Amino acid sequence: MDDTMPSSGPSSVPPPGPVIEAAGLGGRLDRLLADATHAVLGSGARRRTVTDLPGPETGCVSVWLGNLDGLPLLSRDDTVRHYAASTMKLPLLVAAYRLHDAGLLDLDQEVEVRPRFVSVADGSAFSLQREDDQDDETWDRTGGRCSLRTLAHRSIVASGNLATNLLFEQVGPAAVARVLADAGCSPATSLPRGIGDAVARDAGQDNLVTAADLGLVLAGVADRRLASPDTCAAVEAVLARQEYREGIPLGVPTGTYVAN
Repeated sequence: MDDTMPSSGPSSVPPPGPVIEAAGLGGRLDRLLADATHAVLGSGARRRTVTDLPGPETGCVSVWLGNLDGLPLLSRDDTVRHYAASTMKLPLLVAAYRLHDAGLLDLDQEVEVRPRFVSVADGSAFSLQREDDQDDETWDRTGGRCSLRTLAHRSIVASGNLATNLLFEQVGPAAVARVLADAGCSPATSLPRGIGDAVARDAGQDNLVTAADLGLVLAGVADRRLASPDTCAAVEAVLARQEYREGIPLGVPTGTYVAN
């Protein structure tokens, strides 16, 4: 989970809500989506808005289901902005691996593991708390050192917040923004800060995404367009080792390949 949801924000930004991510990566996604599309839409259909999905009493549920070309097959409110929460860890992972591939960042470099960080807004200090995280493995390393590759892995498979911020500190928001731009994401998606940076959030530098843009990032990795084929495959391999499987995998047939 990400840091605490903001209690208020700019009036131009809709209230944050949950995002249902596009499911699955890799070559087997094409068959899964083809079967799902045929079952729901019938052969020959390309896109239809989902109108019968039960919605919450408050907030908004956005859905994007697409193919590896990044075009939607099913969608509902997929361009509505939501608070990014832990979905920001996907573009960060891609950015880290792309920098490594370009020789600009050594993922095998070790950095100090500590919970204290500097706000991107004004340079003030803030800290993460262990009780707000679920990645005990990284917190157990506090005071020691850990490779960026391991931190990248823990940020995804355990959704570790401490691991995410330590990685974000080395990667930087500009590299993450380049991933979003190269994926074709809209200006509605912006990931300028790390987790728990309340000063930046309150200054308007908040992490916001749309389901459609998250789908574009996933498709760009799966179709090997967001980086070299080997780098995209390495990113997908991390996603495929996800430890939290109580969501997306439960909605697909047993044995279906899922990277989330």
